[in-house]
Amino acid sequence: MKETKRLKKHLAVLGVLVFFGLSGCGQKQVVEADKSVQETTEQTSENENEAHLDYENQKEWTFESGEMQSPINIETSNAEIMNEDGSLTLNYLEEAIDVVDNGHSIEIEDGGQALIAGRSFELTQFHLHSPSEHTLDGEHFPIELHFVHKAQDGRLAVIAVFFKEGAGNETFEAILTDVNANEETTVASGLRLNVTELLPSNKSYYHYLGSLTTPPLTENVEWYVMENPIEVSAEQIVTFNEYYEGNNREVQPLGERSVLKYE
Repeated sequence: MKETKRLKKHLAVLGVLVFFGLSGCGQKQVVEADKSVQETTEQTSENENEAHLDYENQKEWTFESGEMQSPINIETSNAEIMNEDGSLTLNYLEEAIDVVDNGHSIEIEDGGQALIAGRSFELTQFHLHSPSEHTLDGEHFPIELHFVHKAQDGRLAVIAVFFKEGAGNETFEAILTDVNANEETTVASGLRLNVTELLPSNKSYYHYLGSLTTPPLTENVEWYVMENPIEVSAEQIVTFNEYYEGNNREVQPLGERSVLKYE
């Protein structure tokens, strides 16, 4: 969106140069301006191609490696009970830094902390996929939300929450409304969110080691997939799908990895 606005600005400048060039300022400036716009157009095209992932040709995505990839299908009956403390303490900020359509999802830039099994992680952003990327016993959910965290040592941890059809969710509605209202602006909205409404009250989860689900598909990412979904309305699901539907990566082989369950 920002690149498109920048291109429009360059086109406007070109129009002014062409006018004055034809009026006696010479054609050299016009040629140089045209070359500048062409380079800007090519750069914009490259940026847009990077931003808009082709979910229909996922085999073309760049891999760093490939034996610990995400998402996976979680066979609930095969999950091993975690024999150590895996408690979650989540303290996220209520005021979002920004809500953006990043080209392949709706992303909310936010801050706060997560204490996972006694280790501290900083929340960087959360975003949504439709339908869900992970599956439980082979079944997708309408939407899956990812809270992305980073530790001081660079370790990544993602908390995933499934959305199911049910009662409307006020916080999700606020996000959808903000995206719709700010499609044509680059100014952060300062939206206040009750993020706890995007998390189940029961923090039981499935844990495994995987990867990011978009390129560069970096591995050794800690995944914490909430067992219990939250509810959003059918209308809210339809509204989100007007922006993105089918932005889920295909399920990857589990291989020799273990899936643990924390009650």
